[in-house]
Amino acid sequence: METRYHIGLLTGTLLILAILSYAYYADYNYRKEIARTEQTEQQETEQTVSTQGGAHKEEVYYLKNRNGYVIVYLDDQTSIYEYTNIRVEELPEELQNEIREGKRLEGKDKLYGFLENYSS
Repeated sequence: METRYHIGLLTGTLLILAILSYAYYADYNYRKEIARTEQTEQQETEQTVSTQGGAHKEEVYYLKNRNGYVIVYLDDQTSIYEYTNIRVEELPEELQNEIREGKRLEGKDKLYGFLENYSS
């Protein structure tokens, strides 16, 4: 009788251990899948943010004639960005016409390239 009792106790313990192991394994896989899903969503969000953040519009500047000198205006064409010592009459005729109409330059590189080329 005592042997049957020990065998039953051992079988019950092994059965409980097997159930607990399966429950732990199932919980582990469930949490792993949730973590993978969250990581994928986070990567998609980061890609979206980096794409949106990388596509920005360059600043726009306008060159205009004011009292015979080239003045740099911001995009609104009323706010002065920079005064220059470049005389309009010393520029080529075609460029003078563009400046009278308001020559548009996109980006600081183009602006400073122009200023370097025509400054004395």
